[in-house]
Amino acid sequence: MRWEILALLSAISAALVAIFGKIGLSKLDNVLATTIRSIIMALFLITVSLYLNKFKSFEDLDQRSLIYIILAGISGALSWLFYFAALQQGPASAVAALDRLSIVFVFIFSVLFLAEKFSWLQLMGVILISIGAILMILKF
Repeated sequence: MRWEILALLSAISAALVAIFGKIGLSKLDNVLATTIRSIIMALFLITVSLYLNKFKSFEDLDQRSLIYIILAGISGALSWLFYFAALQQGPASAVAALDRLSIVFVFIFSVLFLAEKFSWLQLMGVILISIGAILMILKF
């Protein structure tokens, strides 16, 4: 499957996280909700990995890659904790809009730390995303 389709499916799934999460947080602490979500995700992903026989690849994992995967896991967990805490307090559309500023941060970090090249068109896109996020939260 092409990466563009996978990215759009990711965006749709992420949008549903905001909707389902906001509804689920109505009578549940955000940290506990994040913990439950993480357990469900882990069980689901273990099942998928077993089904696809992916654990055989674990032996090919080098120490450097493992360290970065661990850091990505910690960053993801922090992101979920902050996201659910924000969802509990704010409107889902505004929280999601600010959360999508991650695109801006990925752009900046990829240029600084991964030495990725960018075009002025991409820079304009980042600026427009930033303006869009600001506009999405102005009414709140």
